[in-house]
Amino acid sequence: MIVYSPAIERAIEALSSLPTIGRKSAQRLVFHLLRQPESQVQLLAQALIELKERVKYCSVCYTFTEQDPCALCTSPNRDRDILCVVEQPSDVFAIERTGEYRGLYHVLHGALDPLQGITAEQLKIAPLMERLQRGTFVEVILALNPTVEGEVTTHYLAKLIAPLGIRLTRIARGVPVGMDLEFADEATLSRALAGRSNV
Repeated sequence: MIVYSPAIERAIEALSSLPTIGRKSAQRLVFHLLRQPESQVQLLAQALIELKERVKYCSVCYTFTEQDPCALCTSPNRDRDILCVVEQPSDVFAIERTGEYRGLYHVLHGALDPLQGITAEQLKIAPLMERLQRGTFVEVILALNPTVEGEVTTHYLAKLIAPLGIRLTRIARGVPVGMDLEFADEATLSRALAGRSNV
């Protein structure tokens, strides 16, 4: 087993704690950083420090922002009758990239997962319900991930929101573009058939 210097080992451990970065990827990153000029590494370190100091959660929708409330919540160009509920701030950015949605957002910061100890109290569900009760929304779009946890959370939210009389929809699920039907699983094909539309 290769023994690195304490500084290299600490850097590898720190980087390998990031999602999708295994130990080998962390080692490659560390060795890449060691080959860079010190000024370049300092720029990276400063950017990370500023990221933690400046970026926070929007007090309205709970996405990442440097101003509070965020630019999406304060924009006069957004449709204030529609609210899209997502799991993570990264989902907001993914939907925004499409350019198709012009309403507001609410980020839950996860999905219900009793096996991992994630309950409704740990998510931003209470603030969501407060927003819906005091707001004038006519539609709530549930745009949660197509996972078991996402489905459980969707059903849980549907039961909470139904008594408010707000139209409740969910994003369509189905076969992704470029995928052959023979490789789609049964659940995906079932949802695609159930959510079919006119041509």
